[in-house]
Amino acid sequence: MASRPMQTYQGSCHCAAVRFEVETDFPELTMCDCSICRRKNALMVKVHESQFRLLAGEDSLAQYQFHTMTARHYFCKVCGIYPFHRKRVTPDTLGINVHCLEGFSADGIPVRQAVGAGMP
Repeated sequence: MASRPMQTYQGSCHCAAVRFEVETDFPELTMCDCSICRRKNALMVKVHESQFRLLAGEDSLAQYQFHTMTARHYFCKVCGIYPFHRKRVTPDTLGINVHCLEGFSADGIPVRQAVGAGMP
């Protein structure tokens, strides 16, 4: 299936303290089986850092790191929602929680199961 046209989407945490926008054509979505991704159950799209803009709420973000301390998982300090993370293997890309995007539907986009639990 071909990806969608490149579009800009607005996103936020639940309380809107953290707001951002991303530009993507949604080539695929991913779910990861690592210990944190299983627990947060996020459906993600990967975007290059140049396609991501934090619009508001940098001071409302908390960061969580574990294992190799490379990936950076961000959460809103106010409402606790995970909007995005900086990826471990490709640190110039972010995994965006598509459930935080306004007006987004995952219908018709392939979902790939990422194997994070087996990473050394």
